[in-house]
Amino acid sequence: MIEPFVDHQVHHGVISYGLSSYGYDIRVSNEFNVFTNVYSAIVDPKNFDGNSMVSVTSDSPILIPPNSFALARTIEYFRIPRSVLTVCLGKSTLARCGIIVNVTPFEPEWEGYVTLEISNTTPLPARIYPNEGIAQVLFFEADEPCEISYADKKGKYQKQQSIVLPKV
Repeated sequence: MIEPFVDHQVHHGVISYGLSSYGYDIRVSNEFNVFTNVYSAIVDPKNFDGNSMVSVTSDSPILIPPNSFALARTIEYFRIPRSVLTVCLGKSTLARCGIIVNVTPFEPEWEGYVTLEISNTTPLPARIYPNEGIAQVLFFEADEPCEISYADKKGKYQKQQSIVLPKV
């Protein structure tokens, strides 16, 4: 269900990741799309302009500007079973710094790298550490498989291999 899978929690000198008590702490990769206003684009979820973002690939920490936002992806690739739904929440270490991580639920039979939404709610630049923990995934198993899965619906974000921008 998770590749690569770390069967214990890694936490010495890094923001923790791996298997936790009741979930799994995911890591952010070294690929980011950071919002910019260089081209004066308008953020429109029905007609998203890729010019509103700058792509950054770095194994060193990246900066998210004050009151800004970035998209990233996980290191882990997920294959969610038909009877499982997940909820993903940002890590408290980041939240205590005003860094909010938002991820929508992974629906039954969704598969892919997770696109992460990372908001810097502070008036200061925020540092994000690639290859370290970013959020925790909680897994909920139903008594029976769902009637219609994400794969059945041919979901638009199925099997994503990179950071995927909004689609309608």
